[in-house]
Amino acid sequence: MGISKARVKIIGEKELEKELIVDTGSVYTWINGKELCEIGIKPHTERSFKTITGEVVRRKIGRALIEINGKREFTVVVFAEEKDQEVLGLHALEGLGLEVDVTTGELKEAEAILALRVRMF
Repeated sequence: MGISKARVKIIGEKELEKELIVDTGSVYTWINGKELCEIGIKPHTERSFKTITGEVVRRKIGRALIEINGKREFTVVVFAEEKDQEVLGLHALEGLGLEVDVTTGELKEAEAILALRVRMF
């Protein structure tokens, strides 16, 4: 199995299509910040992130409508800088009800989404 990739449409005032590496180790989706701004996605805050090398970086974050295989959902996006890798993160996958098939590396519908039952006393 190779690196999983997905064709993703990011929708703002305009649309942007990208092929992103699927990274289930990344909570959020990282997309080039300049491109996000060009399609009308605006950041609303900043957060710190620890990289795999242990470095702590601050990046702007916002929300974007994304589409994969005809399914759409809003998700958190990190405004990646030029040196950052663009990836499709776990938050987006779970929001869309998708998971990586470990045998093929392809995206597929999630078999089950955990739902907790609230117990009333």
